[in-house]
Amino acid sequence: MESIFRDHPLWAGATEEEIDNSVEGLEKYLMAKLFNRVFASVPEDSKRDMEIMEKIQLLQSFIKPEHLDIPKYFQNEASWLLAEKELQKTNAFKSPREKLLCIFSCCRVINNLLLNVSMASNHKPAGADDFLPVLIYVTIKANPPQLHSNLKYIQLYRRQSRLVSEAAYYFTNLVSVEAFIIELNAQSLSMDENEFERCMQAARSSIAKQPPQSATIKRGTFQSNVLDPVIGQQIFEAKVHDEAYPFMDAEVGDLKVDEVELLLRLYKDVVVKYSRLRDAVKSLSLDKALTLVAMDERSQLTSKHEETSRPR
Repeated sequence: MESIFRDHPLWAGATEEEIDNSVEGLEKYLMAKLFNRVFASVPEDSKRDMEIMEKIQLLQSFIKPEHLDIPKYFQNEASWLLAEKELQKTNAFKSPREKLLCIFSCCRVINNLLLNVSMASNHKPAGADDFLPVLIYVTIKANPPQLHSNLKYIQLYRRQSRLVSEAAYYFTNLVSVEAFIIELNAQSLSMDENEFERCMQAARSSIAKQPPQSATIKRGTFQSNVLDPVIGQQIFEAKVHDEAYPFMDAEVGDLKVDEVELLLRLYKDVVVKYSRLRDAVKSLSLDKALTLVAMDERSQLTSKHEETSRPR
């Protein structure tokens, strides 16, 4: 399509930036339309997402920067919070480029913070060995929804000519983070094996004792995407485990600012389902509708006749 744009009369005299924007717009439009068919479209992806999410939930309860050998002078969890927020936004977008930009922004925040600390404290400039442990820690603290599916989606559908340079470097690092978390064990955290198992078991027990979700939406769970218009059915089947609609028992005063986005998604889902149902009903002709009604009435009359004529 990029080649067609360049040869088409409508783009005659267009600058490289204009052509690039056109191709980006096409990618965004197509992937938004195809999103519900190609994102997390196989059960294995949903299973991997759930496994990663559950493991991160356990790790969140006890992991500290020291476990990843992050030097004291680089430890600044308050500043890392911004990077966590950027990473958590990934699942809110449908185009591969926008998802990649969220990862890019997260990594740039981390990288800039490391560089600033290095300059301020006269330490050697931060490198990859300093960056990756911090990205691992930020990812665990953020527990971004559907991490595996988002990375796979970008890898499959982002225009390859744009998955280069700094963006490609940061993306590759996050792919490495995913692999690290999946294989993470006591040795990965420089912990004693028994202590690691004790911490994991304590985390499992703590999570098991927590009451079911109602109006409160926890950070780092799939609840932030429940009933998204394009993947709601997949989440229903694979992720929420038959949990109730999170705002069913909530009052206006119970709502929090960070829950507005979820509430909007839920409302959009209702509108989408209503629109589809309305269109499906409209697609039935009046004759067909009348025929269905007549058949139903005939069936009821037949049932009543058989009941009255049956010997007692």
